[in-house]
Amino acid sequence: MFDKVLVANRGAVAARVLRALKQLGIRTVAVYSEADRDLPYLAWADETRAIGPADARASYLNQDALLAVLAETRADGLHPGYGFLAENAGFARRVAAQGAGFIGPGADWIEAMGHKTRARDLMAARGMPLGPSSGLLDDDDEASLAAARRIGYPVLVKPAGGGGGIGMLAAHDDAQLLAAVAQARSLSQRSFGCADLYLERLVERPRHIEFQVLADRHGNVRHLYERECSVQRRHQKVVEEASAPGLPRAALDAAADRVTRILADMRYDVIGTVETLYDGAGGFNFLEMNTRLQVEHAVTEAVTGIDLVQAQVRLAWGERLDAVLPSSIGLNGHAIEARIYAEDPLRFLPSPGPLARLEWPSGPGIRVETGYAQGSRVTPYYDPMIAKLIVHAEDRPRALAALEEALRATVVEGVKTNIPFVLALLRNERFVNADIDTGLAAEVVRDMKTAAAANAA
Repeated sequence: MFDKVLVANRGAVAARVLRALKQLGIRTVAVYSEADRDLPYLAWADETRAIGPADARASYLNQDALLAVLAETRADGLHPGYGFLAENAGFARRVAAQGAGFIGPGADWIEAMGHKTRARDLMAARGMPLGPSSGLLDDDDEASLAAARRIGYPVLVKPAGGGGGIGMLAAHDDAQLLAAVAQARSLSQRSFGCADLYLERLVERPRHIEFQVLADRHGNVRHLYERECSVQRRHQKVVEEASAPGLPRAALDAAADRVTRILADMRYDVIGTVETLYDGAGGFNFLEMNTRLQVEHAVTEAVTGIDLVQAQVRLAWGERLDAVLPSSIGLNGHAIEARIYAEDPLRFLPSPGPLARLEWPSGPGIRVETGYAQGSRVTPYYDPMIAKLIVHAEDRPRALAALEEALRATVVEGVKTNIPFVLALLRNERFVNADIDTGLAAEVVRDMKTAAAANAA
């Protein structure tokens, strides 16, 4: 097993990984930028190292600085968390070249799945359903227009080399398409260093269902069921559940089994999530694959009893899947997670500032993942997520009630948060009845704005 692991990330995921490594008896190294030097989880690590100023490009995205710490501390493993360099194949190769283990899939898989059109080609060749789409767009406007007309409007312009919703733009006609292509190409180049784009048919109100997999380096792959991730704002997930409510268990299991067979045939390794769009008639169509731990992994842990971070570490070390997982994994109850952001609940704009007061709920079935404590400061330099609040109960109605109670017991002062939005969602009739799609969050915000205007009148 790894002797010492560098955690190359920050915030809630750094805290989560440090805890898992400690439980495995592995020594740890945490890194921090100047803006994060006082965050509480740093005290959990055996060693800490400063890696640069607040700007992520000079710290958490600074490969040379991270690799220097890896060498200096003689760590034999590096856990990238999620975001930052977690899906950077070049960085994974540099870690390996330095003689350490990158705790994630092999660099070739990160590279193959990180480019969306290549990933689609790989999955489609093995029988994974896809929605109508194009190949890579070139600089010929007429060719782009022809591709959009072939697919049929509306279409979604998507960067091939990135994720997180950045650069994803809808187009409903030729004029919108050309404007969207130009804007998306610029955003994609700045954000990902890759200007490649492609088109997908825009499904107006799909459900976003993802399948969690674990794999060893001996050709074995297993799924840990699915997560419902349809509640999104600006293509970013806000509330996630396990399992997916209101869908036939047989259809979900069949889709999970298909994903597992495909990835086993490809000899995929360690950890990954296959994301799909479900539109009822069209079934589960491949969207993309994330070659890392997901932000929402805790809901899967709650319903399966599997510690995904520990499993990821052990599989990256080379253990066989049957040694890491029990022979049978069932679903136990229902779990739901709310991401708590320091942001305006109506406009979703960041609200940085000091956490003057911070109190979290506790009790059976409640879990809080955070990198902050009272007195910490949410800075404007990184994602404004303060914490993830996860509840687990015997069924969905009880889980929804428990989450509402937990949110009402949560105290955050000093910054605005999105808690009012999540509470409004939990009271929404469609959400309660599992009538969910990716447009639901926008509906909830519209209702909140209408109510606020009426109260102000």
